[in-house]
Amino acid sequence: MTSTRVEVRAFEDLDVATAYDAWRLRQDVFVIEQDCPYPDLDGRDREPATRHVLLREGDVLLGYLRVLDDGDHARVGRVVLARAGRGRGLADLLMQAALAETGDRAVVLDAQSPLARWYATHGFAVSGPEFLEDGIPHLPMQREGR
Repeated sequence: MTSTRVEVRAFEDLDVATAYDAWRLRQDVFVIEQDCPYPDLDGRDREPATRHVLLREGDVLLGYLRVLDDGDHARVGRVVLARAGRGRGLADLLMQAALAETGDRAVVLDAQSPLARWYATHGFAVSGPEFLEDGIPHLPMQREGR
């Protein structure tokens, strides 16, 4: 049986192969599968406070998200699972690691609308009206600081 593990790294701690796998996964899902060409490499991946949360099964990267420092709160984004990782509860592992990284801070995210109920299971509540981002309905959500 292959072990599943979550790693949290700063940009400077990403080796070339891991960075490639993370950006490739984001491209495969967001740009190709969801047909949303957008500027994925927005410069925030390299910020000193950004944390990259990686979910691996053996040597295969199945999931990814990043935690950003937005000043008075943290921001979770680029939450993605490869098809092979979906429906297995693995996204919960990613989110738990992200929230452990944020500590007691308030956390915001922009959820694809169909996933709002799942984010609510992690303490997030809708904090504004639905909006379209790259043609996909999203809801702003917030988790209060603890």
